[in-house]
Amino acid sequence: MSRELLIQCPDGQTKTVPLTGSRISIGRSSTAELSFPEDAGLSRQHFAFEPEGEDWTVQDLGSKNGTFVNNIPLKARLILRPGDRVTAGHLVIVYEPGADDAAKVVVFDGNETSSPTTSTVVTSLEGALSNQTLAIERGGAKTSAPLQALIRAGQELSENRPLNELFPVILDLAIQAVNAQRGVLMILEGDTLVPKAHKGDGFRISTAVRDKVLHEKSSILVRDAQLDDAFKGRMSIVEQKVHTMMAAPLQTKERIIGLIYLDSPFILREFSKDDLSLLTVMANIAAIRIENARLAEVEQAERIMARDLSQAAEIQGRMLPAKAPEVPGAELAGFNLACRTVGGDYYDFFKYPDGRVALTLGDVSGKGMPASLMMMALHARVQVLAEDAQNLATFMTRINKATCANCPSNRFITFFFSILNVATGELAYANAGHNPPIIVRANGEAEMLPGGGPVLGILSIAPYSEMHAKLEQGDMLVLYSDGVTEANNIAYEEFDEERFIEVLQANRTKPATEIVQAVIQAVTEFTAGAPQADDITLVVAKRL
Repeated sequence: MSRELLIQCPDGQTKTVPLTGSRISIGRSSTAELSFPEDAGLSRQHFAFEPEGEDWTVQDLGSKNGTFVNNIPLKARLILRPGDRVTAGHLVIVYEPGADDAAKVVVFDGNETSSPTTSTVVTSLEGALSNQTLAIERGGAKTSAPLQALIRAGQELSENRPLNELFPVILDLAIQAVNAQRGVLMILEGDTLVPKAHKGDGFRISTAVRDKVLHEKSSILVRDAQLDDAFKGRMSIVEQKVHTMMAAPLQTKERIIGLIYLDSPFILREFSKDDLSLLTVMANIAAIRIENARLAEVEQAERIMARDLSQAAEIQGRMLPAKAPEVPGAELAGFNLACRTVGGDYYDFFKYPDGRVALTLGDVSGKGMPASLMMMALHARVQVLAEDAQNLATFMTRINKATCANCPSNRFITFFFSILNVATGELAYANAGHNPPIIVRANGEAEMLPGGGPVLGILSIAPYSEMHAKLEQGDMLVLYSDGVTEANNIAYEEFDEERFIEVLQANRTKPATEIVQAVIQAVTEFTAGAPQADDITLVVAKRL
């Protein structure tokens, strides 16, 4: 007997995974067979399923937050039983016995060798709309039962309901309209039909019926499954005593979004062609209502996201310097432009009582909200440790250890930190995998600052060293993120370091703020017509 897992993912989606092989591990790590890197509640290797004879077992792998089976903490390897509910982090996993167990809501039965024939009626939305029984009866004295059902459906579906409440309402309307005993409403999620509402269990739906509904936009009625050539003798039909069945596509103007399946195991009444027409039209009305509800939920989610991003951008903006500090004997300037509402670049200045000033710039891998959250965490660590940055090698090592303890495995940070003694021009610095800063001398010569260690967040025992340089009067130090040098134009050419240095050299005699403006203008003109692909950050320190 086959086995499978029904998984409700952290994003709310549901997927089915067959249990095969010798082991299936689950966790945040990319090495896990089922990896959920965004679920912070999971450990890197959290728990695993393993076969034991004809059964499957589950065991915790020493996770931080624990694994639970039916809300009971998992202490040792446990043999799973059908319906067992395994929870960890934000995951909910149900162990199911597979497609050959009738306890599942829907099974698509592919054993048939031919399409439905003898007692089958097939129609389309156009054919159903032309059915005269849907019109007002002659004389206008009263409306027909189908039209009454449609009017009621229109009234019920006009109410503003969320999607999860809309699905059972639609199914109930369809069942009542044609006097069915059971039914299921399924929605396409990708290529998979997912039940959203059902009355009854253990549905066995022919794959031929399913494919005809989805691919040919056809509605199908089987008046008597016991007599139909494609169904008679089928054990799944006999076991359920299904007598008459219908299936109709949930069809909008553009596409098929799912189907409604109804059946009756009793011989009291067969579905009719009029029932099929009514179900087809109701399914069309329902599909349009579902799509409208989906769009409304998407628009609402986008409004909430835009509001949250706007607030996040405001918070993040307050963490970056409003302006560069005033330091006697030097000019400082900084600039940041996120390619999205929030970004992962960070820069800052720190003034020390002895007249020295620190300049720092970091770049979190990736963009958007995840990078922004990591940037704010970096900001907090630097704010604390920068107060006592006597030895920059030790300083960088402490920053890296703190980052490794909290950094996801698929993220890292490049980071540069320096301290300038304005009076003497002495510059001490440490580099963790960041673009080498540039010194432009008063005479126009340019040089890259050598040295550096690994990026932050990968190796907790990574070595770092403190390096030294000197700024003479009129020299300037330029820190930058790769959003400057790797900015692309419409021909996919990079702005590159050579153009960058030329701009710096040409404007070296100007104040620091004007040098920043000159670089941004040059990058903007170079990339005109091309979208910004990365955050752009720039810091200039000029010794007067």
